[in-house]
Formats: sequence, C-alpha cells, structure tokens
Amino acid sequence: MSRVGRFLADHVTDGRLALGLSGGIDSVVLLHLLSRLLPAGQFAAIHVNHGLSPNAERWAVFCRDRCASLNIPLSVVPVQVSPTGGGIEAAARLARYQAFSDSGFATILLAQHRADQAETLLFNLLRGAGLHGAAAMRPAREHGALRILRPLLDVSKAEIRDYAQQHSLTWIDDESNDDRRFSRNFLRHEVLTAIAPRFPGGEAALARAATHFAEAADLLDELAENDWQDAADGDAARLEVLRQLSSARLKNLLRWRLRQLGWRVPDSERLTEFARQLLTAAVDRHPCLNLPEGTMRLSRGRLTWLACK
Repeated sequence: MSRVGRFLADHVTDGRLALGLSGGIDSVVLLHLLSRLLPAGQFAAIHVNHGLSPNAERWAVFCRDRCASLNIPLSVVPVQVSPTGGGIEAAARLARYQAFSDSGFATILLAQHRADQAETLLFNLLRGAGLHGAAAMRPAREHGALRILRPLLDVSKAEIRDYAQQHSLTWIDDESNDDRRFSRNFLRHEVLTAIAPRFPGGEAALARAATHFAEAADLLDELAENDWQDAADGDAARLEVLRQLSSARLKNLLRWRLRQLGWRVPDSERLTEFARQLLTAAVDRHPCLNLPEGTMRLSRGRLTWLACK
C-alpha cells in the first residue's frame, strides 16, 4: 500500500480532513492506513447513517468502536433519503455528499477502489454519458467548496482484502450490496464477474481507460476556457465570436459554461439543436434553451445565462 502513502504526500494539505467511514472493508482498510500514515490528530471520520437498513444502528456502533480503538474522532450523521427520479442509490449519494459538505471539513477521503472505477465507467457509458462521464471518478476533485480525495482508486479489491487479513481487521457487510435490482450491483456481480475469465486484465484496463478519458476531458476544458476568454462579455458571450467556432467546439464551450455555473448539461440532442440555432439564427430571432436551473438566451448579439429566481 505504498501507493497510498505517495498519494497522501502529493494531495493532503493543511486543513480539516475526514474519512467517509461506512464500516465496510474498503473504508475500514483506509481508516487503518490513515491511522498509520498521518500524524495523530490530523484527521477524523464521518459515518453517514442513511437509515435504510435494519442494521443501520449496529453499523454506527461498529464505526464508533473501530474509531475509538484507534483514537480517531468520529461524527455519526443521520440523514433523510428521499428517492427521486434517479432512484434510491442516487438519492442516498446526494444525501451523503450533502452531509459531507455540511460537516465543516475542507477535505473528505473516500475509499472507492479500482473495481469501483471500472464499474462507474461502465455505468456511465451505458447511461449515454459524454467524455466527463467516461472519466468516471477522479482521484482528486472539487465538489463545491469541498475537496474529495480517493487514495485507493488505483488499488484492487484483492489488495484490500489481503491488507485486511494481514492486519486482522473486521468490518461490516451491507446486505444491499448483493441486491441485483440496483444497477451498480448488477454490473459488479453479473457483468464484471462474467467478463473476468475472458479478460483477466479487464478491470485494470477499464480503470486505465477512465484515466485516458479524464485527460481528454481536461484538455477540452482548457480549450473551452480559452474560447470563453475570447467570447466573454462580462457574464455573457458575444455571438460574433461564438459563430467563429465549429459546432463541436461551440457545444464544448456551452457544456463547460454550464458546469462552471453548476447547471445540469442537457442531453446531446437538445444541445446540438440549440448550437445549430445559435450558428444560423437570423438577427431577429432569439433562440433560448430552458433548463432546470435557468435559461440560455440569445439577445442583441449576446448569449446570456439567466438563473431561475
């Protein structure tokens, strides 16, 4: 696990630091590693109690006992999970990240590993995600004002299990992780398990592909930022400059701008049609695209983003 030590040396800075501790094997191993690699008192742990399992309270007690044995402060945060159109998995994730954002910590460490990365790549591709979705999870990323670090993202599940056995660690098993009704569990237990005998290095290859996609996405973001600097007129963009861009480059800029604003990016068909209108609309036309967070509207030669009030 020397890679984890190098990752921490490269990414951990001053500020309040916490581990998201579920009590499962991955986060228990990361807890143990952090207790050895970081100075005493440099980090704490957060256990988010989603209240979705009859065992939820027992898991919270386990996390308290585990942290107490290592002299690591723990906060147990109960949350309300309200399923939306994205399903219970997405709702639990939203509630968990909100708890992290409200925790007062500047940085949260999470224990996703290489198999999780491969699973996320497949999940996003099957949902029709673009390049940023294909980049899957980043080792380090910003989530609003919160910094997310994933030190185990290049570590295999087998390595995690070996470490847990070598150090006689105990953990809890969330019964929902075996429920194939959830899409990620189906990919983990049915799809990735099925392809492993034919493609023994498939998991690592998928994780590498996510890294390549991330690099490509970063380059497109750099291009979009340059295009924005050329087109920007305050918080708007000048149509005369936008019309010098190709359709693909204009769409790249629009996606980048929406992400910068924290708005959801529309599906490719709607965005392509809006870009076509921007490139071809007569001077008396004012194309607009209504989104959940607001409206993109062309008016008087300037493209503006008007947030909902």
